[in-house]
Amino acid sequence: MKYLGAHVSAGGGVFNAPLNAAAIGANGFALFTKNQKQWSAKPLSDEDIAVFKANCAQHHFVPESILPHDSYLINLGNPDPEKFEQSYRAFLEELRRCEALGLRYLNFHPGSHLNLIEESDCLKQIAGALNRAIAETDFVIPVIENTAGQGTNLGWRFEHLAKIVSHINNRARIGVCIDTCHAFSAGYDLSTPEACDETFAEFDRQIGFQYLKGMHLNDDMKAQFSRVDRHASIGEGTLGVAPFRYIMNDARFDGIPLILETPDETRWAGEIQMLRGFVQA
Repeated sequence: MKYLGAHVSAGGGVFNAPLNAAAIGANGFALFTKNQKQWSAKPLSDEDIAVFKANCAQHHFVPESILPHDSYLINLGNPDPEKFEQSYRAFLEELRRCEALGLRYLNFHPGSHLNLIEESDCLKQIAGALNRAIAETDFVIPVIENTAGQGTNLGWRFEHLAKIVSHINNRARIGVCIDTCHAFSAGYDLSTPEACDETFAEFDRQIGFQYLKGMHLNDDMKAQFSRVDRHASIGEGTLGVAPFRYIMNDARFDGIPLILETPDETRWAGEIQMLRGFVQA
């Protein structure tokens, strides 16, 4: 089964996210469990948690279909000890909020070296933070998202993700998420079925499909190799529909959240229908 959805609003309370996802015909979704532009938030109440779980159950959302995203402020690669510790504590809080909600995953951007630390050292630092966070939590799986490679962001090469995974002590508690826009902007060709074959074969060689725990399905406003992160609506960017048709007909992408982050939320219901229409009998 393909778990299709979008990154929906949790405005008014996390319990509204499954309702917003159901309203667009989704069977999966993403959300922020707190304000993504603030370091901290008030704890989730027992009532918030109970209503969230009840709404998920009512609309048949299982934990494997939900891909929460952490705060954009967090940088586990920051070499400044004080700033790193602030990021780490915020990341740990995000993981614990997911566990309180009964969620299995937390999607995050790996981090940035800020031109203050060697790339290899930054990747080791990120992995060290993950090992520490995994040891301090019970079951949630941190899911590393590939990036487009803007600025000093790491994670735009499959090798970066593979290096982080290689340093994780408990690899049953780590995963990756591939964003189609980010991958294309970073240089990985997804514009034809043949290109998808090659790119996902490279992903499997470098990382392994066993670690793929989610995807962000976004067309790209920019060109391949641009290293610029600008999402476009499905079929209206430089990728076209080819990679999305490919993903919808490949069983390797079953059982994980496939999440739209396209720019016009009023079109999400139609984009979900479009994606389902790509499935060949």
